Amino acid sequence: MTATSATGDALLSYDDVLAAYDPALGLEVHVELNTASKMFCGCPTEFGAEPNTQVCPTCLGLPGAMPVVNGKAVESAIRIGLALNCEIAEWCRFARKNYFYPDMPKNFQTSQYDEPICFEGWMDVEVDGETFRVEIERAHMEEDTGKSLHVGTSGRIHGADYSLVDYNRAGIPLIEIVTKPIRGAGERAPEVAKAYVAQLRDLIVALGVSDARMDQGSIRADVNLSLAPKVSAGSTAEAPLGTRTETKNVNSLRSVERAVRYEMQRHAAILAGGGSILQETRHWHEDTGVTTSGREKSDAEDYRYFPEPDLVPVAPSREWVEELRGTLPENPTQKRARLQAEWGFTDLEMRDTVGAGALSMVEETIAAGASPQAARKWWLAELARRANDAGVELAELGVTPAQVAGVQALVDAGSINDKLARQVFDGLLAGEGTPEEVVEKRGLAIVSDEGALSAAVDNAIAANPDVAQKIRDGKVAAAGALIGAVMKEMRGQADAGRVRELILEKLA
Repeated sequence: MTATSATGDALLSYDDVLAAYDPALGLEVHVELNTASKMFCGCPTEFGAEPNTQVCPTCLGLPGAMPVVNGKAVESAIRIGLALNCEIAEWCRFARKNYFYPDMPKNFQTSQYDEPICFEGWMDVEVDGETFRVEIERAHMEEDTGKSLHVGTSGRIHGADYSLVDYNRAGIPLIEIVTKPIRGAGERAPEVAKAYVAQLRDLIVALGVSDARMDQGSIRADVNLSLAPKVSAGSTAEAPLGTRTETKNVNSLRSVERAVRYEMQRHAAILAGGGSILQETRHWHEDTGVTTSGREKSDAEDYRYFPEPDLVPVAPSREWVEELRGTLPENPTQKRARLQAEWGFTDLEMRDTVGAGALSMVEETIAAGASPQAARKWWLAELARRANDAGVELAELGVTPAQVAGVQALVDAGSINDKLARQVFDGLLAGEGTPEEVVEKRGLAIVSDEGALSAAVDNAIAANPDVAQKIRDGKVAAAGALIGAVMKEMRGQADAGRVRELILEKLA
């Protein structure tokens, strides 16, 4: 069964895709390092500066300018490689990757080609209790490009009124982490892609080498996908890889999953119709959830790589590498097992926490003073719902772990209840200040005036004589109806436990 996307692409149903084809994934994740200066010059790297104010002759590629390698970037690259179980090269060098585009001021990118600093690694990722090993082909150093802004209705170069280029980003240190083809994930291919990028992002943050803000582009993923005909049951042969497409610059975990699923369905519809896949780059559209054609994909030889003559090779000593190995954070898989034991979460609770991308937020909320179950409750229920409605990741919602812990502290102190806490989150998302300030501005504090509570209880009893008589007759469970009436009169700003006590005292 086929459907049609917003752009007119034919899409085979997901079940039909899986019945006929095996997907193969390849992920290229670009990590923008948080060094104070650029990869080959001393220009600052601050995000959000005025366009073209953080540039110099070197990062603009002006004649006579000579690059110098950023030592901190090399250190970060080695630590990333070690954390990914990679081999670290004893000797490597940079190359010029030649292609012509407006955001490349030198008309080549200084990168690494056949001699990367890190190679042959792996990372295990877990999806619903099943572990998938993602093999890392390489992690290499390079510089970022500038940023093009196409002014017009589409935001794309085609149909734009004019284009602007900001070279502030040109030359910022990047680490590109490239996987080998990921096969055997089957129906879980989209989830495996999302889980890998999520775990990689957590690892990068733990290493302290980048803020890994997907919304700011400091970590972004290129998603390669191909389909191979499904082999017959019982066969040990593996079908050759199909022609791949590369969806560029996918900048959220949710979109990584959606892009894989979309391309699987699009590829399958073309192949089922007797067509062939064009090897190309494609653009991801967050608003419509579709990909569109970019340009035919170049192979390595098309870039005319050759060694960078202005930079000396990088040769990290084994002593330095081992010293850096000692700085690595806890392995994410081992860390999850430890946290689960400390928090007392069931396997299902931990799996849901990880699957929602909430592990780090829950951990930070607990560190800020909340109980594990309270932290999990807010992030996986109330805040996950809001993030889903807004179409953003939890980390991008705009509520911090410290604020969540602050809300729970108010609940624990009896200042507000869970229902009022939801209104506090409204205020936090609206930028109304701290949890305490939101409570004060919105008048959300629980009424502790015994006189006011007693009067509200009297009113509820008078308005519900039949219910009151049931309680006098020993049917204490009927008190729930009176509690509800009191809470309604008090606009939810009452302690339900104290209200129950007053009802029973008056009707005992």
